[in-house]
Amino acid sequence: MNKLAFIFLLHISYACAVEPTTLEDSKNKILFVVSNARFYGESDINTSNHFAEIVFAYHEFKTAGFEIDFVSPKGGPVPLGYIYSDSLLIEYLYNEGFMNKLKTTLTPAQVNAKDYQAIFYSGGGAAMFQTPFDQGIQQLAMDIYENQKGIVSAVCHGTAGIADLKKEDGTYLVNGRRINGFPDLFEDKAAAYFQEFPFSIEERITANGGLFKYSEEGWDGYLEVDGRLITGQDPTSSALVARAVIDALK
Repeated sequence: MNKLAFIFLLHISYACAVEPTTLEDSKNKILFVVSNARFYGESDINTSNHFAEIVFAYHEFKTAGFEIDFVSPKGGPVPLGYIYSDSLLIEYLYNEGFMNKLKTTLTPAQVNAKDYQAIFYSGGGAAMFQTPFDQGIQQLAMDIYENQKGIVSAVCHGTAGIADLKKEDGTYLVNGRRINGFPDLFEDKAAAYFQEFPFSIEERITANGGLFKYSEEGWDGYLEVDGRLITGQDPTSSALVARAVIDALK
């Protein structure tokens, strides 16, 4: 986490080969997954969704002509953090329509998987809680992937949300696949926040048969594309993951 020391954490209570896809019946929409978690586990340590990871991916999809909806386990407002002085972040911070989407996220029950071509799990510490265990979101992800032949994507700690996804045959989605996410190398395992994590992303992916790949340099836009499964390592990968999804959908 030391390379994130420069980030100003602000909580806002607006609370690789690519497989072709066949999505003629799907709308031109992407589903973003965010978390309602405001604390690391049972502690009083604040956590949040990573605003930059959301914005950088959202902007790529919007520019390419996609519509985006947000879903969270409980619906409604979600905590936002990692907001720093970047022109694009500031632009979206003052975009009333965009911020309203994060204030009024959908519940899984309000979402129809048939409407979406891809699902994108954004990161931040909050992504380690609630979303990886929400059965409604899990079902949506696998419906999009298996029934709609869509794409499952994630960035940074958002990869926690796909670690335990299972296909209809009972095997893990990550089994035998090249997967990226925030690696243990850059976690402070002695820190209180890490002790609250329900699992290590790297260890869980590996235990479920995934081939966890990452850049030891970090913050260099690393991502993995394995068919319709696209994952990135940290905030610098967010826009690149979105572009890879867009390229796959073409």
